[in-house]
Amino acid sequence: MTHQSIPPITEDDIANYLTNTPDFFERHADVLGTVQLTSPHGKRAVSLQERQAEMLREKIKGLELKAAEMIRHGQENTTIADKLQRWTRELLLTRLASDLPAVAARGIADQFLVPQVAIKVWGVAPEFAAEPYAQGASEDVMAFASSLTQPYCGANPGLEAAQWLGDPAAAASLALIPLRAGIAPQAFGLLVLASSDALRFSADMGTDFLERIGELTSAALSRLRPVVPAATA
Repeated sequence: MTHQSIPPITEDDIANYLTNTPDFFERHADVLGTVQLTSPHGKRAVSLQERQAEMLREKIKGLELKAAEMIRHGQENTTIADKLQRWTRELLLTRLASDLPAVAARGIADQFLVPQVAIKVWGVAPEFAAEPYAQGASEDVMAFASSLTQPYCGANPGLEAAQWLGDPAAAASLALIPLRAGIAPQAFGLLVLASSDALRFSADMGTDFLERIGELTSAALSRLRPVVPAATA
């Protein structure tokens, strides 16, 4: 008659037993006082209770860091919202439509600390055709602007639109934002933001905020476009 060997008890067996037997340490309270664990802060041995306290302190510290980060993000978002409101208010208070491109560009530079800003529009009403912002955009730039479904962000490979800036050589990174009237596929202008910091407008950055800037600029500068007569019945 052969004796069937009993498989050795594994660590998983012990862990499962303790997990499924919550009253074990109630019946063997003295064991808790003798269990020794290695502290993560050195090689010294600590009791189970001390190790649990350390783990709890680490967890609390992690929660505190997350809370601080959430507060910081909230404060940053509030600051950005305040700046956006001030810039939008300035656009709304601009009485002369011809002043809007300069007001928009200056506000973006001042409120959002963008070193260089340029705006070009085309297809404007005749009374604005002689303005500097309504001249200098080639057919290629117009086609490029219309092809953008979201802002272009990245390095400056010598794009024509960068030449609209006061110092094109200092534009290490660019954000090119198309201006559209509503949902029209064709762009009627291009907003150019530039920085000497090559990482300021990186190819992998989120563009949601830039899109909002583009929408507000488009809405304001739509006053430069010809008035389309309402259709009569």
